[in-house]
Parts: sequence; structure tokens; C-alpha cells
Amino acid sequence: MTIEPVLAGVSFAAGLAAFGDRAAVHVQGESVSYGELADRVDAAARSLGTVRRLVALEADNSLPSLVVYLAALSSGHPLLILPTGGGRASEALVSAYDPDVLARVQGGEAMFEVRREGTRHALHPELALLVSTSGSTGSPKLVRLSAEAVQANAAAIAEYLQLRPDDRAATTLPLSYCYGMSVVNSHLCAGASVVLTDLSVVDPCFWELFRKERVTSFAAVPYTFDLLERVGFADKDLPSLRYITQAGGRLDPDRVRGYAQLGRRRGWDLFVMYGQTEATARMAYLPPDVAAEHPHAVGIPIPGGRFRLAPVPGLDDRELVYSGPNVMLGYAEKPEDLVLGRTVTELHTGDLARRTVEGLYEIVGRRSRFVKIVGLRVDLGQIERILSDLGLSAAVAGTDGQVIAAVESGHDLSLIAKSVAQDMGLPRAAIHLHSVAAIPRLSSGKPDYPAILALYAEGEEERAKGRDGDPEGASNDARSIFADVLERDDIRETDTFVSLGGDSLSYVAASVRLERALGGLPLDWHLMPVGELARAGIVDENTEAAGPVGAVFQKWRRRLLAPMDTGIVLRALGIIFIISTHIRWFSWEGMAHVLVAVAGFNFARFQLSGPPRVRLRRQLRTVARIVVPSVAVIGFAFAVTDTYSWANVFLLNSLLGPEGWTDFSRFWFVEALVHILLGVTVLLAIPAVGRAERRWPWAVPLALLGADLLLRFRVVDLPYPGQGPVLWLFALGWAAAASRTLTKRTIVTVLAVLTIPGAFDDELRNATVLAGFLILLWLPTVPVPRALHWITGLLASASLYAYVTHWLVYPLFDQASKGLAVVASLAVGIAYWAVATRVTGASERWLRKRLATRRHRRQAASGATLEDRDRSPAASMRE
Repeated sequence: MTIEPVLAGVSFAAGLAAFGDRAAVHVQGESVSYGELADRVDAAARSLGTVRRLVALEADNSLPSLVVYLAALSSGHPLLILPTGGGRASEALVSAYDPDVLARVQGGEAMFEVRREGTRHALHPELALLVSTSGSTGSPKLVRLSAEAVQANAAAIAEYLQLRPDDRAATTLPLSYCYGMSVVNSHLCAGASVVLTDLSVVDPCFWELFRKERVTSFAAVPYTFDLLERVGFADKDLPSLRYITQAGGRLDPDRVRGYAQLGRRRGWDLFVMYGQTEATARMAYLPPDVAAEHPHAVGIPIPGGRFRLAPVPGLDDRELVYSGPNVMLGYAEKPEDLVLGRTVTELHTGDLARRTVEGLYEIVGRRSRFVKIVGLRVDLGQIERILSDLGLSAAVAGTDGQVIAAVESGHDLSLIAKSVAQDMGLPRAAIHLHSVAAIPRLSSGKPDYPAILALYAEGEEERAKGRDGDPEGASNDARSIFADVLERDDIRETDTFVSLGGDSLSYVAASVRLERALGGLPLDWHLMPVGELARAGIVDENTEAAGPVGAVFQKWRRRLLAPMDTGIVLRALGIIFIISTHIRWFSWEGMAHVLVAVAGFNFARFQLSGPPRVRLRRQLRTVARIVVPSVAVIGFAFAVTDTYSWANVFLLNSLLGPEGWTDFSRFWFVEALVHILLGVTVLLAIPAVGRAERRWPWAVPLALLGADLLLRFRVVDLPYPGQGPVLWLFALGWAAAASRTLTKRTIVTVLAVLTIPGAFDDELRNATVLAGFLILLWLPTVPVPRALHWITGLLASASLYAYVTHWLVYPLFDQASKGLAVVASLAVGIAYWAVATRVTGASERWLRKRLATRRHRRQAASGATLEDRDRSPAASMRE
């Protein structure tokens, strides 16, 4: 084997010392200057030797790993980047390419496994880096990058980001991912610094580090923005933040616009970027000043790069082709390919694109993301966009004949699949949607399409097993409880309570049974997949720290008391107080208005997930579950007494009945609740309002609150019979459910303190409403004696039914005993609830079967002519 001298490496890695004492790396509270970093890099380079060898590095976001990375680049040793953490993917690459030196970090130090003194490889003089292509981690197919490409791309990124010495980037992506690598390269090229960390953006410690180190930027892939919303990023005070970069896949245009506008308000920029490993990292960027106006675009070529649009046989759209100094040398699939020179002069990206009149490039599809179904070419990217437009987070894979999608959280997937099939003009049987807690992703954050394809096979096995495969005696597991409470027989491990149509009425029964079966429940159990609930439980973290005596106390406390959902407790107490006050057993007013806020709280929890059509159907179903049993009782009361009118039967007394409080006003709570729910449902059905609620879930209820406060404080004086305006209380409850941060809960608290006192003439009522609301806002659960859990859940479940029936029941017992009248009213309400829910469940099951039968008949009738259809997706959707 010819011994090659070590050649000059990548310029920025070889010239670190030129920046002297300027900080280069911040890690674990310490700073490493460029001079110190250069010394460490030189020492590592000497360890690699003077013979040019293939070095493999298990790269992570640590200083020793960074030093080895720079040492190889600076001294001209071709570097094979292995995935973070080793494992099978690393083993596969090491086995395929047999590197001369294997480097990894152990115990905080770089360890070199020198596998031979010389080299067994013929290495091309220009070869600097070997990196897995996006989506092929562990595959022997690697991208061959030259030193010139790495240097040119780093310099181009530094130029368009206008990097300066005081910039500090947090390593939110792994060094083994080309995007994360480009962040390090560009900052060191510009004499800026990096803050090395493995912390996730959902970790509070990351934001503490961010403020402490005065970080100016971080890199994000589309999935990162889901995490940012989860932690309330928009409300974070980050004075040092200068810009955010985004790449690694298409970011939803609405999200691009939203974050660009947020950045304008908060003083930072959003750089949407486009790239591929084959172009070292970046090919285009969207200037921040046009991001809000052109959120669909990937922008303009980076400095030194050029685009052209090449025709594609059989397609109207053209393929985007890139050329520039950062284009790869070519691919390597075996060690013998490492000696190859340049085999690629321009990069055919595989993306279909167009150029706008403003000179911006937009990606409209993926050349390779097409499958054939019943003879039609199907763009999987288009299906992802359809699902995104429905408000879903999804990733789509496919084979000829089948489309398989992973859809996050709970939704009515059957209805959505039908909609997608109609939009695309495809058979319904070809669309397979799978509900998942989180989309399977690679270490880069991109969707793991092979794993998504595997969901179909897993689903086939699950369907084959059916419910007959459930173990004996599992009637108290989460799936069985959901099946009983929701009266569904099609429950899968990935379904959630909300996705199965659960609402505030069925929530109580489900939570009480689950708490009893599992020994405790997480706060957001109604959003968790059924499969995860079996592993969920409440652990008292203070038991160990309490010592032997404290441990005994904690043990007895847990035996006697258990946490219960605050909304359930308020509903149970509320109906007792309401009925007792009406019967005059004792007088304590205000609980009905607390329950209005609870209704708003539950509306936000159960009615605002899923695409617009699913939400609308769920909201109308909830209204029907209130209207039907209420009207049945009121109609009966109208028929057998002289107390009520037709306006009561149709829940219109507050609008058509006499002014002031009369006997006709007894059902004001039901009327107000139905009117509010219908009004909000219609409002959210307006596309612009629905999009606004999804984008600003906390601001929309506050806007409703402000509107109704005009009536509450008589700024606008409109006739409002009955109990006066109560929408503002519903909106407060809605805002409380949407308040996921301390700041938001504090603001809502202030609004409650400013608006509830003085709302009623009775100060006790004002205090009751305020206290009840603040308990709902600040205490997700309250401790309740275990012996009372069952009756508390029963009263909460039957609260609406007891409210509408007690006006007919208590006069029969009032003269004998007011206490007996209260008990009898509650008992009749519980009995009516038991009967009504069974009848409602049976009716809904019958209706679902009828609709399914009709749908199958239509599909059977249309299936024979499917291949002869000659209509657009839009026409198909109209049908």
C-alpha cells in the first residue's frame, strides 16, 4: 500500500489559533479559547499520526468528540462519522468500511482504537468527510465530501447568517447529523462560539443554560417546533436570542409565518433553510424579512450556489438541480469507492420545485415520493400536506397499492381516511392511518419511513388477534374500561380517551374506574394512548425522603386519601349545593356559576383536538347529549304541570320568556350552557376562527372573555334575561385549561380577581365563584377519601341529570324532610343518568352501524368504476 503524506485539511479547522483568546467553546460552565482549542486539536492530530488513515468517530456533543472531529479535518485524515451512541448502525458501518482508527468518548476522554499502524485503504486526496445520507443511518451508502466543500459551505452559512464573534450557538442537534455539524463548522469558521449540550428544548435546564451562557441562536428541525410549543416558547424571555435556523424537512407554512411574526415582535430572526447531506449541508435560505409573506418558499441559493429547474419525464413539475463548491464528490457504497474522485458535478436533489416571480424557489413535491395505486401516480408529500391542512401532525409512507400514515395524538382516523381518499380520488381501502403517540423519527428528527411502513404489518397482526386475544380477567384494564364507558368495540392500543369521542360527561366514569384499577392517573391521562395507561401510575416521590416514621404516615395517607380530578369534585359538590339551596335545606349560592367555568374548562380539554370536521362533529355530539335528556324531562314537566312553557321545552326561555327571575327560569343553567356551546361551535367552524384558535389557543378564550365583559360591566347594555351574561365565566374556564405556564395562570388569576367580585349582589356568592375558579385553575387534583371516590364520581356523572329532574322530585318529599328531598333528588338524577346513558349509547351504536352500512354500499357500488373515473380530486371531494 502506498504511504501518503498527510495533506492540508479544512481551513477553518487548521486555522483555529488565528482567533487567539477569543472564546470558542462553552461547556459545563467553562470556556475554552480558540488558542486552547487549537492546542488540543494539534495534540489529537499527533495521536492520529502522520500517515493518512481512515478515522471513524462516534460523534457526540462533547468537547473530546469535537476535538477529534477538528483534528481529523485539520490534518487531512478522512473522517467517517458514526451515529451518536454507537449501536448496530455504528457496527454496520465499521464492519463495512474497516476504519484504520476508531475514536469514541469514554469517561469524558477521547479514546483511540488504533486498528493498524498504516492504512489498508486507498484514499482520494480531496476526501475529507464520509457522512450517512439523510434517512440511511447505518447503511453502507455514504456521502463523500471534500475539504473544499466543507470549508465553502461553512463560509457561505456564516456569510448569509452574518455571523459575528459574539454569536453563541447551542448544539440542539447532534454533531453526527450534517445540520448539527454545519452549525459547529460555520461558527468556528467565523470566530464565533458554540455551547455544547445534549439537553432537549423541553428540559428546563436547557433554558437555564441558554440564559446563563447568553446563547444567540439554536438550530431546529420541524419536530423541534412541536416541542417549543409544548414548553411555551413564545412566552419565554430570551434577550440574547438573535436568530433561529430551521432545516431538516418542510415546516408547515402557517408555522413559518407564525414564528417569523413572533420573531419580529420579540427582536429575533427566523432563517428557514434548505439542504441535503449531498450538498454538505445547505443549498438555500429564506431571508427573514420575507418569511412571513412567503412561508411556502425555501428561498434563494446560498452564496456561491446556483439552481436550475430540469424537466422530468412524465411530470409537469421540474426537478431542482443545484451546483456549487459544496456539492459532494459522489457516493461511496464500499471501501473501494474511497479512492474515487469527483463523480458528481451538480446535485439532482430529487425535489420538484418552481421559481416564483419574486425569485424565490418553492418545493412542490418529491420525485421519489410517488407510488402507484389503481394505476394512478400518488404523491405521498401531497397526502402529508392534506393531513397538515386538517391540523394533523403526520408522516406518510407507502408502497404500490397502499398508503400508510402515522398520525399523532387521537383523532377519528376512519373519517379522516375517507376524506383523504376522496381528495386523492383513491379507494378507501388503500389508505391506512395509524394513531401514534409520536411519529417515529431518526436521530436527525426526520420521520423514520421504514418504521411507519412497519405500522401496517403490526396493524394487520393486531386486527387478526382481535379482542378475542385479550387475557382472561382483563375487564379492568384501560381498554376494557374505555370499551364499557364509551360503548366502543374498536379500541386499539394507540387510541386515546379524546380520540374515541370521550367528553366531560363520560370522563368522570372513566377516570374513577381507571384510578381504582391502576392506583393513580397522570393529569393528562385523557390524551394518553390506551397502551401507555397500563404503565401509568402516581408515585409519591417524597416517601423515601420522609424517613421511617414519615414513610408510615405517607403509607396510611395514601390508603385513606387519593387524588381526584378537581373538575369532578367541583361537579359533585356543585350539584349537592345547588339542589340543597333550591330546596332551602341550607343556602349557599354560586356553585352553578362555578360549574359554568368547569364547563369551559372541559370544553377546552375534550372538544378542541383533531381536524375541524372531527371537532365539529364532537362538539355537536356533546350538545346533543345535553339537549336530549334535558328536553325530555322539561317536556314531561310541561305536560304534567302548569309551571313551564313551550319556550322552556325548546330551551329558549332566556330569550323569549318573561324578564327577571320566575319559575320559568329554573332551567337557566342548561339553556346558557347549550347556547354557549352552540355559539362557540358555530364560531370555531368558521375557518379563519378555527385556525386562529389552533394558533393562539390561549388568546381566543381571552378574546371571548373581553367581549362578554362588555355586558358584565354594562359597557354595552343589551337585554339579557335570566341570570345575566355568563359567557365570560365559560371563557375563563377555557383560558384556565389553556394556561400551561405559570405566567399564563397568573394572568388568568388576575383577570378572575378583577372580574368576579361584584358580579353578584351576594358577597358569599362572589367569594364562592372566585374560590371555585381558582381551585380549578391551580389545583389539577384534590385529595379525597378513597371511600368517597365512587359516590363522588357518580354524583359528578349524574350532575346534569339531577339538575333537570330535581324540580319534579323534591316537592314530593319536601314537606316530610328537606334532607330526604335532597337525597331523593340526587338518587333520581343518578337513576335517570344510568338509563339515559344506556339509551344514548345504544342509539349511537345503531346509528354508527347504519352509516357504516350505507358507506360500504356506496363504496361497493363505486368500486367497479373507480379506474374509469375521470374527475379531479376537488370534484371527488365535492361529491
